[in-house]
Amino acid sequence: MKNVYFISDAHLGSLALGHRRQQERRLVRFLDEIKGRAEAVYMLGDMFDFWFEYGSAVPKGFTRFLGKVSELTDMGIEVHFFAGNHDTWCFGYLESECGMTVHRGARTLHIGDKTFFLAHGDGLGDSDRSFRLLRSVFHNKLCQGAFRWLHPDLGLPFGLAWAKHSRLRHSSPSEPPYLGEDREPLVSFAKAYLSRHPDVDYFIFGHRHIELDLALSRQTRVIVLGDWISQFTYAVYDGERLSLESYTEGEQPL
Repeated sequence: MKNVYFISDAHLGSLALGHRRQQERRLVRFLDEIKGRAEAVYMLGDMFDFWFEYGSAVPKGFTRFLGKVSELTDMGIEVHFFAGNHDTWCFGYLESECGMTVHRGARTLHIGDKTFFLAHGDGLGDSDRSFRLLRSVFHNKLCQGAFRWLHPDLGLPFGLAWAKHSRLRHSSPSEPPYLGEDREPLVSFAKAYLSRHPDVDYFIFGHRHIELDLALSRQTRVIVLGDWISQFTYAVYDGERLSLESYTEGEQPL
């Protein structure tokens, strides 16, 4: 089989990033360089810093990224998009115009002879009540419908401003790095899930913006993908081996 790639958390278009145009180009170059070896690409959430589809309007920008994704799907490469907490409001555009397969929750998939549990990671193992309340609002269809009544010239700038505030807050020195095996929410979730579903070989998450490759057993590993803001990390599965890698421009990615 060809390679299967996993990336997350590019937060394209973030107003908190001064290098967002260069960042998008870097991501596009990566996708272009792997397209000859890729069977599928799994994007595990927050690829956009804010994304909301109106009936006849979507956020401006991202043309290089969306064009490259469309090229991949036109070539027959599967591109799977997992809605994250920043880009959960996908209502058909990415599927119809770009050929993506959009997932709105965690999925357990068989790739080759391995079992993968894939999710963005927001809300999994996290006991933060304020975040869980906010997440429930984001996923509420009535709230989504009410937001759609805002004109795009009001709604989209508001969403980007909210996302900028969130990005700056979570990139502050007070934001915790890896909390350790016993306290990291995604690790706790994976352990609990594994106790009920011992056939899972790999848990792969985004969301936390940390690089993590942790063995839970002789068979099972949990991977947290880092981000495409400063780390430019990705996972690649070649049918036998899964590895967490970083992309450096000028070097051929795996």
